[in-house]
Amino acid sequence: MTSHHTPHPPGPEHGRTPTAPGAGTDDGIEPPAVDALDRPTLTTALDADGVAVTPPLLSPRACAEIRALFDRDEVFRSTVDMSRHRFGSGRYRYFAAPLPPVVAALRRQLYPPLARIANQWAERLDGPRFPATHAELTAACAAAGQLRPTPLLLRYGPGDHNCLHQDVYGELTFPLQVAVMLDRPDVDFTGGESVFVEQRPRAQSRPIVKRPGQGQGLIFAVHDRPVPSTRGWSRFMLRHGVSTVHDGRRHVLGVIFHDAP
Repeated sequence: MTSHHTPHPPGPEHGRTPTAPGAGTDDGIEPPAVDALDRPTLTTALDADGVAVTPPLLSPRACAEIRALFDRDEVFRSTVDMSRHRFGSGRYRYFAAPLPPVVAALRRQLYPPLARIANQWAERLDGPRFPATHAELTAACAAAGQLRPTPLLLRYGPGDHNCLHQDVYGELTFPLQVAVMLDRPDVDFTGGESVFVEQRPRAQSRPIVKRPGQGQGLIFAVHDRPVPSTRGWSRFMLRHGVSTVHDGRRHVLGVIFHDAP
């Protein structure tokens, strides 16, 4: 998913003093439960499939309050109609800077454990290492001319879907992202499974389907991941999308850690 609007200058998020995990947010939305993450379990799942399901990160109330942001134009910097760009069908909206505090908190608190995994992957693939904090990653993005925040809110209705894609923006790309389910599958909507396709060298592609519950997150590879091979480590490319929603509405909060040009 890309956008071609003029870059915004860095917003207050870039200079915001980090709050401790579990601290409240000044938008009145309950803070995320990032402390519930079990990093060894997530690491095992990501190494096996490139995709991992988290415990609930957001309460039902927080999910409802984030969903309600979709209709507040002032919260967003741009809106994409997927059918217009042949990305699928449905809409997504990029948050403007400064990000809503609960979104900024997710970005800030999820980043350190994922950076450790990202650096393990970088070591295996002889790639660039990533800083320990999200503030440092944001500064590196700014230095590379990537100034626009990339977290987004997606809304799908009956018949909507999302084609397979990758969320790569600019030269500096953090290799993991998170999608948090804001609705109740089979209650608020039917269909709409999260679909991943892994392209394996000299082999058929592998499909992976996940169905997280409300408040749960999907952590997955943005572009590729290391997989052991007879020659050491190989790169397996991953793309993601959403199957057709049959009825109801499906909302997802996308937490992408690198910024866009």
